[in-house]
Amino acid sequence: MISVFDEYGARQQFDAFCKVVLRHEAISYFRELSRQRKRAIQFSALSQHETDELYTVDEYPSAKFAFSAFGYVLYIQSELVADAFVGLPEREQQILILHCVLELPDREVGNFVGLSRSAVQQHRTKTLNELRRNLKSKGVKN
Repeated sequence: MISVFDEYGARQQFDAFCKVVLRHEAISYFRELSRQRKRAIQFSALSQHETDELYTVDEYPSAKFAFSAFGYVLYIQSELVADAFVGLPEREQQILILHCVLELPDREVGNFVGLSRSAVQQHRTKTLNELRRNLKSKGVKN
């Protein structure tokens, strides 16, 4: 049978142990707070680039315009760009879709659409320049 004095001594030891654990936990907590304070930066001290990286924008498929050619889909988010893209002839749309989605060289795009490499390059360059002029005239920046 355990005497009252042995039980009292065990409680004292357990209490002492708990106090040591809690004291070390408090020390660790305050060290962590100190470390965080040293590394913390105010929002006003961040550059514009760093501030821009602090948020995300939800993207929904319904907010994009889809254009397809040969089973490949090009998604365009801007309504102005999509409207300009719609105004292009079908062949130019196909060339840009293959170029942008698959990142194919002009020769391989030409194999899809039945044109030579140089013809694809001319169409692509001319079409991209037309899109730029069209969008600049509507006030869209690069």
